[in-house]
Order: sequence, then C-alpha cells, then structure tokens
Amino acid sequence: MTQTASPGQAPSGIDAPAAPTPRRRGDRVGPSLGPFILKLALVGIFDALVVMLLMVLLGKRDWTLFGVVLVAAIAINVIYLRKGALPAKYLTPGVVFLVIFQIFTLVYTCYVAFTNYSTGHVLSKPEAVQALLSQNQTRVPDSPAYPLTVVSKGSELGFLVVDPVSGKAQLGTATQPLTEVAAEVADGKATSTEGWQSLSFTEILAKQKDVFALVVPRSEDAADGTLRTQDGRTGYQFVSGLRYDEAAGTLTDTAQGTVYTDGGKGAFVSSTGEALMPGWSVNVGTENFTRAFTEESIRGPLLKVTLWTFAFALLSVATTFGLGMFLAVVFNKKGMRGRKIYQAIMILPYAFPAFLAAMVWAGMYSKSFGFFNQVLLGGAQIPWLEDPTLAKIAVLLLNLWLGFPYMFLVCLGALQSIPDELEEAAKTDGATAWQAFRLIKFPLLLVSVAPLLIASFAFNFNNFNVIYMLTGGGPRDMDASIPVGETDILISLVYKVAFTGQERDYGLASAFSIIIFVIVAIISIVSFRRTKALEEVN
Repeated sequence: MTQTASPGQAPSGIDAPAAPTPRRRGDRVGPSLGPFILKLALVGIFDALVVMLLMVLLGKRDWTLFGVVLVAAIAINVIYLRKGALPAKYLTPGVVFLVIFQIFTLVYTCYVAFTNYSTGHVLSKPEAVQALLSQNQTRVPDSPAYPLTVVSKGSELGFLVVDPVSGKAQLGTATQPLTEVAAEVADGKATSTEGWQSLSFTEILAKQKDVFALVVPRSEDAADGTLRTQDGRTGYQFVSGLRYDEAAGTLTDTAQGTVYTDGGKGAFVSSTGEALMPGWSVNVGTENFTRAFTEESIRGPLLKVTLWTFAFALLSVATTFGLGMFLAVVFNKKGMRGRKIYQAIMILPYAFPAFLAAMVWAGMYSKSFGFFNQVLLGGAQIPWLEDPTLAKIAVLLLNLWLGFPYMFLVCLGALQSIPDELEEAAKTDGATAWQAFRLIKFPLLLVSVAPLLIASFAFNFNNFNVIYMLTGGGPRDMDASIPVGETDILISLVYKVAFTGQERDYGLASAFSIIIFVIVAIISIVSFRRTKALEEVN
C-alpha cells in the first residue's frame, strides 16, 4: 500500500530539508562597524596623548617613567584592539585610575618624605647652578652695546638685536636665548623680523616696566650672561658675580673670592657655613622623621597636635553617635504622630555641604555680631574662635551638628531591623524598657554600627574641612617654630607645613602624612579585630 504524503510533507523515506530559521530583529548579520570605529578613535586619542607624554619625558631624560608609560600604553592597546579579553577591557580603566590616584600618590609621598624637597630645594643640581649663575648679575664693564629693537608677539616681549661681533641679527625672549633670525637691518640696527611686531617709542613707554625688567639669556649657558636694556634702544651684557667650575664642582664669588662647595645637603656651602640658595633636591634618608621626633621645636607642637587629633576624633564619634542614637530611639516609636516629618527634619544638616556650614557657623561664632553672642547670650562678648579652649569647643559643636544626622540614619535603620519579638519577650520576663535596650537592643545595634564607628573615627581623624573652614587651625601657637594653631589636627598641620608660609617643607609634610597613615591603619586594624567579639552577640 502506497503512503501518500500530505501537502507540504516530504515523502516517506526522504529527508525533508530543514526549514529556514526566521531571522529575528537584532540578530547580527556581520561585524558592527560603528562601535569598531568608535573604539579606534578613542584608542587613537589615547595614543596621541601618550606620544605627547613620551616626548616630554624624552626631553627630560626620565628613562624610568618613559619605560613605564610605554609598556602601559602597549598593554592597553593590546587589550582593547584584540578580540576577547572582555573582563580585562572592563577592569583596565579602574586599574589605571587606581594606579594613578592611589598607588602612585602613596609611592610618591613616601619618596618625598626621604628627601629635602622644600622651598629652595625644588630643582635638580644643574638647574640650581643655572639659577645661581642667573642671579645677582651686574653689567660687564666696557661690554659692547647691542643695537636693539623691542618686539612683541601677543603678550610676549623680545629683543631683536645685531651682534656687534658677527653683525648678524638675533632674537631672544625671557625663555628663549638669542637665536639668529632673518631680519631687516638698517644702519646697523635690526628693525623688524617676520612674525613679530616692532614697538615704537610710545609703545615702549606704555610697557616700560615690562621692557626694562626683561632679561634675555645670551645662550643656553647661564655663564654667558644676559642682555638687558635701560632705554629700549640699546642692550648691554650682564654677567653673574659667581663662576662655576664644573670639574671641581665649585662656585666662586668673583668679587669676594669665596669658594662654595657641594655640602652634601643639596646646596653650595662656604667654609664658614653660608649656603647659597636655591639648592637642589637630594635624598636625606630618615632625617625628616628624625626631625619630627627629636627636634624640640617640631616634636612639641607635633605631640600637642597629635593628642588633640585623637581627642577630636574620639569626642566627635562619641557625641555624634550618642545624639544620633538617642534621637533614633526617640523617633522610632511607631505610635508617634508626625514621625516621618520629624525624621526628615533631623537629617537636614546632612544635606548642607560641610565647608558651607563651617563658614556659616564661623559667622555665628563672631565675637561682635555672631548669633550665639547677640541672640542666645544677650550681647555677650565671648571670643569663641580666639580662645584656645573655646575654639576647640566650637569645633566640636559644629562637628556634632554636621555628624549626628548620619548616626541618626544608621541607628534608626539598625533599630528597625531588630525584631520586636525580642523586646516583647524581655518585657514578658519582667525586664524594664531600659534593661531591654541595654541588654538586647544596644548589643545588637553595635553589631551593625561598630564598623561604621571605626570608619567615622578615621574620617574625623582627617576631617580637614571643618578645621580649616571654621578656625583655620587657630588661634596660632606663637611658641611653635612651624605654622601650627591650637585647633590644628594632623592633616591641617600637614597642609600648613607644605603649602603655607615662606618656608614650605614638602619633605617634612610627607613624613607627617606617612605617620598619619600608620596611626590610622594600626587603629583600624586593632578596632576591626576587636569588633569580632560582637559577632557572638549576633
């Protein structure tokens, strides 16, 4: 009996061709060209920036950093241009930012801490020699006069001169030594050159302060002196009063005959101990740490600031946590009317930027017209920010106002996560409300907030904004040899040592930063280990 195939069905014994799978929307037909072009464009921009950085490093002959940047750039290109390695494509940006903003910063801070990098010691030795030779210059007696034309390009001024010996036109600026150029010369004086505007006598008078202050190097070697003008028409050669002997590594005062040698501390020093500035940056080992702990003028203020930093951090955590927990307990009552409104009001200080709040409170603390003295205390003249003790109280009050909303939110969330059945069981057993809170809720609360208290301590240990914006670290401690005040904490002390005053000691400030890092790390490690005991409560 013959089997008849139904319409659309293959006959028996014959394999039917597979039905074509309908194409769904979004199925890729081929490689997507748009994302590939975008990737190439971004990689190209990155490579262009890397090439610019490599050229700068090549000019500075910084071979170590040059090699690091080159290897990193090649690795990033390989990751993003080859197929696959999808996790690496997502992880690379984070790793790059981690290296630049965390690891590099930490390593560089450690490096600076072991150097004398400070005011007067920011250059390399060759740069310091050139700077010294460029200082204290005097006019060379009977030096040839240079016929001169003052020229400008935008805001930059330059000297267009004719060399009295070679008779060739030369152009130089404050940053570019005299270089031979093509210029129009009339009566032995270069009058103009392409790309520069020649100034008239009236224009020179309008800019005479800048013109007379302009110093143009004669060559790349600072020993050749500079060119200056006193009338805008003629240039004269000036040379330094120091002479550098490269073979001996000494500087000699040509007027006095004093010889300065490398003293090994980043400066040229005479036999009488007189040092020439600027000097250069050198490795001094642990000298900055030794100064911090042994030099009385630094050790005393450092110890005082360290004690206050601990007190400030501990009191800030204790007061903010105490007030925040108290308010959380009060406003956690389910039957309270308007509870949500009260809770919203409690967190309002948390919405204000800390630096703005500190400025507002500084005005409220004003001795003459502040809110506290004029309104709350009936016109009293209390020097809140001028007395050392009152200034510390003022800082703690401000930090309490800024910090309690955070603790309020944390404690409120922790309390609401504790089952109500525990408190009800305690009351059934005859426990009072205080006993139930002290023996049940508070231990369970600490399990949740203990890590946050440690983090809060670390934050307040480095709470720069509140100190700097409210008191600036003041009132000033006049007996200290470093710029330190009564309310300064370690981080604000580091800022002052590094960035304020006439003497900015970056090496010492970096040493202080490492000390802060070690202290906070030790306290955090010990505290987190201690909090493991609370896990048993859970």
